[in-house]
Amino acid sequence: MFFGQDRNQIRRFYLEAWRKAEANEALDPMEQLVAEVVAEHPEYHHVLRSEDRALGRDYLPEEGETNPFLHMGLHIAIREQVMTDRPGGIARIHQRLAAALGSRMDAEHRMMDCLAEALWHAQRQGGMPDEQAYLACLEGLERSLARG
Repeated sequence: MFFGQDRNQIRRFYLEAWRKAEANEALDPMEQLVAEVVAEHPEYHHVLRSEDRALGRDYLPEEGETNPFLHMGLHIAIREQVMTDRPGGIARIHQRLAAALGSRMDAEHRMMDCLAEALWHAQRQGGMPDEQAYLACLEGLERSLARG
């Protein structure tokens, strides 16, 4: 994303971007992107208004919890990929999925599974994500929607 591996540093960036957005303060482009994604997720606003709730908290999937920072981070990653069309073809896939599903958010929610899988495999293998496998997953999603 936009930092190293320090979870709290990343979370503080979200907190500050959202605080600035709510106060109508000037935002740099990355803060603007984060604030846009946060605004689209009102279910997470209470977390972003409290440093105590945001920092140091583990979100455990086995307890049915969704990590709001991971969820929003995947949106941000996908939007950055679409803006740069990297991997090549992702902008077209995103556009088609958004049209088929009715919104950019719905497209990104579907695309997240493919991105998370690519990141998981890369982490397990200790390398970079396989862009071709990621695109193949997205194309499969596109085909499954086309079939109805």
